[in-house]
Amino acid sequence: MRNETGPPPSSLGKLIYPTAVFWRHGVQTVKNLALVMLLLSVSSASFGQSKSPISDVVREMLNGREKNTVAALEEMPADKYDYKPTAEQMTFGHLAAHIADGNYYFCSNAGGVDRPKTEELKGTEGKDKLVAAVKASFEFCHTALAKADDARMADNITWFDGKPRARAWALVALASSWADHYGMAAMYLRLNGLTPPTAKK
Repeated sequence: MRNETGPPPSSLGKLIYPTAVFWRHGVQTVKNLALVMLLLSVSSASFGQSKSPISDVVREMLNGREKNTVAALEEMPADKYDYKPTAEQMTFGHLAAHIADGNYYFCSNAGGVDRPKTEELKGTEGKDKLVAAVKASFEFCHTALAKADDARMADNITWFDGKPRARAWALVALASSWADHYGMAAMYLRLNGLTPPTAKK
């Protein structure tokens, strides 16, 4: 099993997330997060609340993000998994593979646990296999994030560029990736005349 501090899978490291602004100003983002974490830690100590408020928030987000993301993948017909809006963008199937890969990478690092060995997906495996893979990756996130602890957010992990970064990067990037990926899936659905899960009444 790969140690969580090992290098990220090449397929994930080569991809660029839609939130270019986040990555361009990532250093300042993490500095701001550190300040927020400090303030929340002081607040928690004062009122006897959770000792890991940041990790708790991400854990609370998990169920909803999982539900909406999986529902979006299930909404898209199998014959549309090779759809992409432009030649430069990834296919819907590739997006599904990317979501699974990202979940394993970010959740293992955020929780400080080993990433399990899984098949490297290419996004061409078909709807059933890709949806199952994404579900499995979210199941892993439940296990991994249960071990996330704000007290360890300053510990070093190995980032995409092979350099050390604070573990907090993984937690922030995880929450950001969930929003990005669902937003992309929703856009793909809309472009195919389908309604995203969160837009249904």
